Amino acid sequence: MRGQKSFNFGQILYGMSKLQLSLVVTVYNEEENIKPLLEAVYTALEGISYELILVDDGSTDKTVEESKKYSNEHTRVLIFNKNYGQTTALAAGIDHAVGEYIVTMDGDLQNDPSDIPMMLQKAIDEDWDVVAGVRANRQDGFVLRKLPSKFANWMIRNTTKVYLKDYGCSLRVYKAHIAQNMGLYGELHRFIPVLAKQEGAKMTEVNVKHHPRIHGTSKYGLNRTFKVMADLILMLFFQKYLQRPIHLFGTIGLLSFFVGILINIYLLVLKIAGEDIWGRPILLVGLILVLGGLQLITTGIVAEIIVRTYFESQDKKTYTIKQVYQGE
Repeated sequence: MRGQKSFNFGQILYGMSKLQLSLVVTVYNEEENIKPLLEAVYTALEGISYELILVDDGSTDKTVEESKKYSNEHTRVLIFNKNYGQTTALAAGIDHAVGEYIVTMDGDLQNDPSDIPMMLQKAIDEDWDVVAGVRANRQDGFVLRKLPSKFANWMIRNTTKVYLKDYGCSLRVYKAHIAQNMGLYGELHRFIPVLAKQEGAKMTEVNVKHHPRIHGTSKYGLNRTFKVMADLILMLFFQKYLQRPIHLFGTIGLLSFFVGILINIYLLVLKIAGEDIWGRPILLVGLILVLGGLQLITTGIVAEIIVRTYFESQDKKTYTIKQVYQGE
């Protein structure tokens, strides 16, 4: 949960010493990809102090068996009792990570683990909080994958003002304190860069390799475009009004209320002048605007109370302190 550190099996397994890297890979019905995936990870990360956290999101095939079979001393497998979705799987993996840097990656072998050392080195050398991958030569179908992705990327960039080229690439490197304070819920994995930006993260992008899917089937389709649009509305609210919802609901509510009042004053003048106003559509519009405005203002006040209860009842803070420096 945001602002809190959950029970972490990794700290018991590895002690309190920090590993350099935690690689979180989410998998769902990827039995044929597990062996080549793990072999590629072990080869790519040789010489790096790391842990591999493989999160099985309720697979119904032999993904769990294959994961256990080919795991080595670096690997832990988190097994869900059912399918919760990619965001929840990522959140679980990040919660259990103990590395100084956390890397996320899909388990379908379209991302290439050999890019991780380069991305990690860039994060360390240039002190980036997030290094995001860009699929420069994307190996997906144009109509079902590339076109919806381009539209979603354009929409997210221009509404959130977080300017990344590729929001759909899951291969990213994060400083641990950024990843573990993002607060992943629902299906917000598409908006991880926006959540990271809200934590004050400095981000950059690098081109990474992208391979066509060889085994298994894609879990994405055209319907995800509509999910992205719905989540984008929520993301914009989080980005701009999470700690001050009255500014959104109150502003719209007051505007609606006063426009409704002006319409009703106009109709009152006409009535006094002897005109028949009953049955006019504008009368209904005026009433709806007044009542809707009052309802929105009330919603804003209730939302403010909920936000304050959320933070204060659990002793949560509305800020995150990255570092405390003690002068000598």
